[in-house]
Amino acid sequence: MAVIRLPDLNQSITEPAALRGFLAPLGIQYDHWPVEGRVAATATSEEILLAYAPEIQALNARGGYITADVIDVTPDVPNLQTMLDRFNQEHTHAEDEVRFIVKGSGIFFVHPPSGPVFSIEVEAGDLINLPAGTKHWFDLCRERTIRAIRLFREKAGWTPTYTNDPIASSYEPLCLGPAYIPSGKARLTSGLNLA
Repeated sequence: MAVIRLPDLNQSITEPAALRGFLAPLGIQYDHWPVEGRVAATATSEEILLAYAPEIQALNARGGYITADVIDVTPDVPNLQTMLDRFNQEHTHAEDEVRFIVKGSGIFFVHPPSGPVFSIEVEAGDLINLPAGTKHWFDLCRERTIRAIRLFREKAGWTPTYTNDPIASSYEPLCLGPAYIPSGKARLTSGLNLA
């Protein structure tokens, strides 16, 4: 299940109803789908899309999405850090960013128009939909692995538009663990439950 952390307030939200309630005023949708036994660990992209076809069709009908694919990122991906560096800076998209996590974990940081920056750590079973125009950035967690279904109205609308705000450098992905956090970032972890 997803975890929301508000580093500047030393708060976290783990209960699903509270999590949805926190995200709803920002237009961010969250859901959790069962993953146990749905697909084999070695499933192809086509098998994954077929296994989740009913859910994908419901999302398409609700959000006007016309295409779905599966992204599969592992530590073995060539130039992984270069790829991640495209997404770990604050940016927006011209369309919704819809992700259903099949395997692995990652962390979205959201910079709302008002209120503090917060992170949403997602793992297998979590569905997140950030509406178009949401200021955010993304990074992988400790295993540097994520397999996710992505939905699009058109892929060109998903190109990142960078805000050029250096805010992302002030927040480290805590899901990498306390050993990852540089000493200068210690203030962000004070009082946080990192478990």
